Amino acid sequence: MTLTKNDPSSVGPVPPSQRLRPSVGVPHDHCLAPGRTEDSVAGGRYQPLFPDLPALDAQDSDLLRLGDRGGMCDVGAAYDDDAESSLPAGWPFFGQFIAHDITADRSPLGQRTDPIELRNARAPRADLESLYGDGPIGAPYLYQRADPAKLLLGPDDVDVPRNHEGIALMGDPRNDSHLFVSQMHVAFAAFHNRVVDRLRAKGTAETELFEGARLATRWHYQWVILREYLPVLIGSDLTNELLDRGPELYRPADNPYMPLEFADAAFRYGHGQIRQRYRVNQQFGPAPIFPDLIGFGPVAHDRRVDWTLLFDVPGQPAAQRAKRIDGRLASSLINLPFEVSGARSDSELASLANRDLSRGQKVGLPSGEALARRMGREPIDASQVGLAGRGWEGETPLWLYILMESAALEEGDRLGPIGGRIVGEVLMGIIDADPGSYRSLDRDWTPTRPSREGRFGIVDILVPPDDPPPAAI
Repeated sequence: MTLTKNDPSSVGPVPPSQRLRPSVGVPHDHCLAPGRTEDSVAGGRYQPLFPDLPALDAQDSDLLRLGDRGGMCDVGAAYDDDAESSLPAGWPFFGQFIAHDITADRSPLGQRTDPIELRNARAPRADLESLYGDGPIGAPYLYQRADPAKLLLGPDDVDVPRNHEGIALMGDPRNDSHLFVSQMHVAFAAFHNRVVDRLRAKGTAETELFEGARLATRWHYQWVILREYLPVLIGSDLTNELLDRGPELYRPADNPYMPLEFADAAFRYGHGQIRQRYRVNQQFGPAPIFPDLIGFGPVAHDRRVDWTLLFDVPGQPAAQRAKRIDGRLASSLINLPFEVSGARSDSELASLANRDLSRGQKVGLPSGEALARRMGREPIDASQVGLAGRGWEGETPLWLYILMESAALEEGDRLGPIGGRIVGEVLMGIIDADPGSYRSLDRDWTPTRPSREGRFGIVDILVPPDDPPPAAI
């Protein structure tokens, strides 16, 4: 196929009594991830952005007290309207969807690890690998038998496809860990299928349909990351700087890797944006994400997500707002279900905060203050971090520092200068380093799928506007 400018296409949960439960004695941990079918992964490695910085000096027991029930990171019953940010509640779930696409560390928690031994089970590219798997040839169970250019969906296109035991058939089972990320997976699959329909209506050869639709879907996804998600998360000024000049710290060139400061600290920011409860649709909710919205089972029609309640859509009432980033996590994340964490409820590792803190400790991440100084910024002070009153001695774990930096400098609405720089540089860098991205093949490309108010965004994937005539694609 010949690429033409501005057209890449030319190239819920069930009731508790019915929930699926893993077999006793089998380790389940959907905070980890499956391996790829290939023995070796191009760029499938982790390494630090700043290998010269020493690891944070902290005792494991002190770290785990921070993230345990009643600890600094537990919001407890104190959540109220003052804890809400100005951002729509759906954005951290899109961040999780991206994370499952680009990074997957399968190593167990609780053991110190030499970062050179870690392998990323995902290629560090924003290419929707978690949606497409190895394609219709390598993963035919993800595609329709009668029309293999299209992704397979469940009955009435409400759910992901599942086997006879209710286990999701998808490129990454982490996308079935809760209702919102599972339904986002459905929405992206449906978007791909709509592109197939439009290409077929244009007369695209059957042999070119899948590759054309996959490329178009990837480019629209990358556009949303760079042109909508990043401005919301790190601010328009830094986003525009990165779009114009490219990253300064993360320049992977032809050998991309996943920075540990990103994967095990900065891009775990979204855990601090999860609300205590969500309204899923007009009939269901408010309900906590765990256990009420846990995945791993069929999604019924009355549990289908109404995305207008999570993202602002023109002509609709304002959506629910994400929790303000303030270093605390919702109660349902401090006591994760066994199906998600693989840990008993009385285990320290049932807390997502403890899992985040342990990951940074395990790979030897520096303190947030050390990283700020290394990046030429004045660190936030101890009173803004808030650890001193809890008997903590020393500097701050990087993950917690990034959350508290957001609270101190951005009122918890978006990431501060350290967290924002790391996340922005890495997401921009992996897209720029991908030879198949729109930034590599046609930097002047703009979305071709229908949009609201003339600017394509995430809601045009999740809540598609009326399709235009075939020629408009």
